[in-house]
Amino acid sequence: MVNYIWAALAIIGIVFAAINGTMDEVNKAIFSGAKEAVTICIGLISVLVFWLGMMKIAEQAGLLRKLTNLFRPFVARLFPEIPKNHPAMGYILSNMMANIFGLGNAATPLGIKAMEELKRLNGGKNTASNSMITFLALNTSSITLIPTTVIAIRMNYHSASPTDIVGPTIIATIFSCISGILIDRYFYHKRMRKG
Repeated sequence: MVNYIWAALAIIGIVFAAINGTMDEVNKAIFSGAKEAVTICIGLISVLVFWLGMMKIAEQAGLLRKLTNLFRPFVARLFPEIPKNHPAMGYILSNMMANIFGLGNAATPLGIKAMEELKRLNGGKNTASNSMITFLALNTSSITLIPTTVIAIRMNYHSASPTDIVGPTIIATIFSCISGILIDRYFYHKRMRKG
């Protein structure tokens, strides 16, 4: 459906530009937008490669395992339906660690694997289980310590201090994570009382 909306917007824009005689501006915007997109992507790649490398070093040094063990009791309480050593728990914890370090692109495949495992635990049903809903809330509102993507974009646009966003990001994501968990727990207990 979203593809149709974007296609309709593009077609309406081109028709409107043709009627108003502003096709030259549209062509300039298309080419300058494409050039800018490539520039942003190259900047993002360099920062993401750096932080993915740092994450690999943290993994090799055992830091990720220690962080995972630190968060495991808390996460186990949020997901009581998941058996203790089930692969879903590992994917959830890995997804959380990637999100904490601002590696949303690295977190996405881990999140997809976690959802696949949670769907298996749910008997393959097409309706979301409590654990799937909780994971979605936690993933969406995740705490981020290092917003790598935003830092990369700020660097691309020559910000005087691209890392100034770190403090506000930590505060905002802590509040969003707490809010997401509280709202999820409210509806979780409401569902449990009905069920």
